[in-house]
Amino acid sequence: MTPVELSRTVLRAVRRAVDVGELSVSVPVSVGVSPPGPGGCGDYATNVALRLAGPAGLPALDVAEILRPHIGDEPGVAEVTVTGPGFLNITLGGGAAAALVDEVLTRGERYGYGDSLAGQVVELRVPYDTRAEVVADTLVRIVATQGGRAEVRHGEPVNLRPVPAPEDPAPLGADAARWALLYPASHDRPRISADHLLQRESNPLFRVRYAHARCRALRRNAGALGFGEVRGDGDPAGRLDDTARQGADLLSVLAEYPHTLRLAAAHRAPDRLARHLVGVADSLLLFQHLVLPLGDEKPSAAHRARLALAEAAGTVLAGGLSLLGISAPEYL
Repeated sequence: MTPVELSRTVLRAVRRAVDVGELSVSVPVSVGVSPPGPGGCGDYATNVALRLAGPAGLPALDVAEILRPHIGDEPGVAEVTVTGPGFLNITLGGGAAAALVDEVLTRGERYGYGDSLAGQVVELRVPYDTRAEVVADTLVRIVATQGGRAEVRHGEPVNLRPVPAPEDPAPLGADAARWALLYPASHDRPRISADHLLQRESNPLFRVRYAHARCRALRRNAGALGFGEVRGDGDPAGRLDDTARQGADLLSVLAEYPHTLRLAAAHRAPDRLARHLVGVADSLLLFQHLVLPLGDEKPSAAHRARLALAEAAGTVLAGGLSLLGISAPEYL
C-alpha cells in the first residue's frame, strides 16, 4: 500500500465514523501520512485525530480511539496503535487482502451479516403504496442481516413513506421495477422508464447484473484453462498480495460491504446497498481483464489469486441483488 492509498484508507475510516454518528465533523479533503517520529511505531503515522479534535469537540486521544478500529478494519492494515497526544500509528499487513477474500468465499452470500440490530424489532409502518411496499419488503431482509426483525404494518402513523412512483412500474418486469423503486433515495422521485431495460453502460442495473455474469464467465473460462477451482488448490487467495495493487479498488469496495449493510439497515435505506453494488460492479469490470492468462501465458498462482478476488466480487453482487429481491443471472 502506497502512502497515497493509505491516505485514502484513513479518509474512508473518518467517513465511516461520521456516517455512524461517532464523530460530528466535516470529512477533510486529504490527510497526511508519514513515517512515525520519535516515540511512534509501525510503518506510517497520521495526525488526523489531532486535526479533528477541535471541530469534534473531543480530546484528540478520544478521536484517535474512535478512528482506530475503523482504520484497522481496512484491507492491508495489520495493526493501529495510538501514541503521544493522539497520533495513529499504522502497521501494514501482508495477508489482509487474502484474508478478506477468504472471508467472502467462506461466508458466501452471508458475508457482511452482523449483529448490530440483534434482538431488536423494527416496526415499519407504511402507506398503501407500491414503492413503500417494495422498500419495506426489502428492508425486512436487510434488517435480518444485522440480527433484527422487521415487522411491516399499514396505517397511521406512518414512519416509512418514500416518494411514490409517478406511474406503475410493473411493465418494466420484476427486476427492473424493483431497481427503479429501490435505487433512488427515499426522498427522490423514482424514474419509471424503459432505460432500466437497456443493456448498455449507462444503465446501473445492467452493469451490476453484467458484472455478476462476467464473474461466472471468468470461472467457466478459467475451468476450461484448467484452473477454475479457487479453493483447496494451494490456497490461491493467499497469493493475492502479489496482485493486490491491481485489485486495490475492488478489495476496498468489498471491505466496505458489511459497513454498507449496517447503514442500510440502521437508516432504512436500501438505496445505499443498490449504489454500493454499482461500485462493486464498476471496480470488477475494470479488474476483470487481469484475471485470465493472455496469449501464451500459462495459468499461475497470480491468476488463481485474481480469480479468487473476482469470485468474491461475484459472491457480493449475488448476495446484494438477492437482498434487493433482484435476480443475478449466470449469463447475460
